[in-house]
Amino acid sequence: MFKVLRFLSAGESHGPALTAILDGLPAGLQLDEQRIAAQLMRRQGGYGRGGRMKIEHDEVEFLGGVRFGRTTGAPVSLLLRNRDHENWGQALAAFGAAEAGEERRLSRPRPGHADLTGMLKYGHQDARDILERASARETAVRVAAGEVARALLAAVGGAVFSHVIQVGAAQASLEGLDDATVESRAADSPLHCADNEAAMIAEVDAARADGDTVGGVFEVVVTGLPVGLGSCMAPDRRLDARLAMAVLSVPAVKGCEFGPAFANAGLRGSQVHDEIQAGGQRVANRAGGLEGGMSTGQALRVRGAMKPISTLRRALGSIDMDTGKAAPAGFERSDSCALPAAGVVAEAAVSLVLADALLESFGADRMDAIVDRVRRHADEVARRLDA
Repeated sequence: MFKVLRFLSAGESHGPALTAILDGLPAGLQLDEQRIAAQLMRRQGGYGRGGRMKIEHDEVEFLGGVRFGRTTGAPVSLLLRNRDHENWGQALAAFGAAEAGEERRLSRPRPGHADLTGMLKYGHQDARDILERASARETAVRVAAGEVARALLAAVGGAVFSHVIQVGAAQASLEGLDDATVESRAADSPLHCADNEAAMIAEVDAARADGDTVGGVFEVVVTGLPVGLGSCMAPDRRLDARLAMAVLSVPAVKGCEFGPAFANAGLRGSQVHDEIQAGGQRVANRAGGLEGGMSTGQALRVRGAMKPISTLRRALGSIDMDTGKAAPAGFERSDSCALPAAGVVAEAAVSLVLADALLESFGADRMDAIVDRVRRHADEVARRLDA
């Protein structure tokens, strides 16, 4: 997925902290900790979130690679502390390690989660050895790293936002709305949606009342990208393939499309392909900003289909791995709907891939050199299309 950047995260849901390393960034990239904090808050917010969000107040700490708000060219090290770790430490002190540890055990795997498959793969008897890492809590540090990547995109004119377009059976209608309007409306919505908010909230409320969960679809939109990020020359360099992997790495996301890809599959080519006009302008953007595995310069549009969260208050049937007998699935604190957060995490995942693709095409040791290379490329593209 990454060709120039290297990204690795570590840490567990209730461990002391989450950490990440982001290597391959140029020197001189200006970072704003307040913007990172704002993205972390967006990930924690959104209608349908659960009790864990009331405990954590995420703040990033840079442990390396940044001085006086600018990258140095060294690997950037990030840390986010888990406040809920203190609660677990208090339980150990109050009840003793053995008793508290037994209380935290989970021997009844949850259908749809990593619990059972992970227990069988790694030989664990306690699902907590799996779920602590498989938890979506990991995405907090990914959002922090993604904001670093977003800063790199912004330096060359790129902008990223997401919005929810479906919750359960309720769908948004975006006909006649431009991207600026969609982004503004989504920013003001507790569900990060630009239309049909009341019906979507009703879907979340109904699921919560039933002890159930609900999924849906979000869209990430990226504007201001240079023409030609990615490549058609090798399968693993295709930008759509790399982006699909990133979006599908977001927990609970099971489907991905660029533009109206699934709708396009039911149409003829004459109805799908964007005709090219003088100056290289396209009549529409049904390709979602990608052709031949490369960015076209149009808005990139990638959608993710998120399944309902696996942990239900109204537990599904499972087995107890201690006894082998049928038992209701275990329960952990859970969201009724996490679509707004999934969109924010997908923004980060997409930004990391696009930053990597940008460095692949225009990379240099210094940020000012990268900005100059992108500018000269844009001038050359304009000159050729105007010829």
